[in-house]
Amino acid sequence: MKNIKIYVLSFLVITFASLFFAACNNDGSDPSQTSVMRVRLADAPGDYKEVNLDVRDIMIKSNTNTDDQGWVSIGNLPAEGKIYNMLTLTGGVSALLADKVVPSGYLGQIRLLLGDKNTVVLKDGTSYPLNTPSAQQSGLKLNVNQTLMAGATYDFLLDLDVAHSIVVQAGTSGNYNLHPVVKVSTSATSGVIKGTIANIAVAKQVLASVVVGTETVSAYANVEGVFQLNGIPAGTYIVTLTPDPTSGLLIKTIPGVIVVNGETTTMTSVSL
Repeated sequence: MKNIKIYVLSFLVITFASLFFAACNNDGSDPSQTSVMRVRLADAPGDYKEVNLDVRDIMIKSNTNTDDQGWVSIGNLPAEGKIYNMLTLTGGVSALLADKVVPSGYLGQIRLLLGDKNTVVLKDGTSYPLNTPSAQQSGLKLNVNQTLMAGATYDFLLDLDVAHSIVVQAGTSGNYNLHPVVKVSTSATSGVIKGTIANIAVAKQVLASVVVGTETVSAYANVEGVFQLNGIPAGTYIVTLTPDPTSGLLIKTIPGVIVVNGETTTMTSVSL
C-alpha cells in the first residue's frame, strides 16, 4: 500500500511539472531547453536586534495571472521550512533558497511562502511575534516578467527592506505586523554597489542610497561597516552616505560610481 501511494505521488508530481513545462513554452520556445535558476534572500537592515523569517518555500509561475494555478515549487528547503535571521544577511551575505534547472521561456512571478513562526527582537532583547496573515495564506507574489534564455544561469535576489516591512499596529496592543517590502533583481539585468564605512564605530548607523530614476535604493551598513545596494541597472550613480544624526558627522556623497549589469562595483573604503 505504501508503494502504491509513492507511485501515485510521483505520477502527480511528474504530471504537474509537465504542465508547467508546457505553460512555460506558450511563447514558442523549445520545451527541451532549460536554464539554471537560483533564488537568494538578502536584507536591507532596520533598527532591530533580530528579524526572524520562517521561510517555507519558493515557487515560480510562467505567467502573471493573479489566480493560484500553475505554481511550481523550486525551493531547496526542508519540509518544515527554515528560520532566517534577516539581520545576518547584509553586506553581501545572502541565503540560497533555490538552485534548480527550470524550462527556458517566460517567467512571470516568484512566490515567497512564509510560515507562522516569524519574530522580531528589539534592541532591548524583547521578542514579539510578527503577524503575517497574507503571507501565510498565499505567499508573497513578486512579478518578474523576464524571459529565461536556454543554457543561461540566472541569479535572482529577493532583497527584503526590513525598515519598511515591519509595522507597529496602531493603539496600545503593541502588535508587530509584517508587510514584506521586497525588491526582485537578477544579475542578468542589474549590478551591485558594495562599499565599506571605515569609521562605522563613530558614524554608528549609516544609510547608503542611490537614486535610480524615480526610485531610491538604500541599505544600512552592517556592524562591520559593509553595505550593499542590489538591483542597480547599468549606469553612473551618486552614492549618498548618511550617518546617524547623533554621530555629529556630515552626509557624504560619492559621485561617478559606475555599475555594470551582472557585476559588483566595489567602492574604496570611505570615512565620514
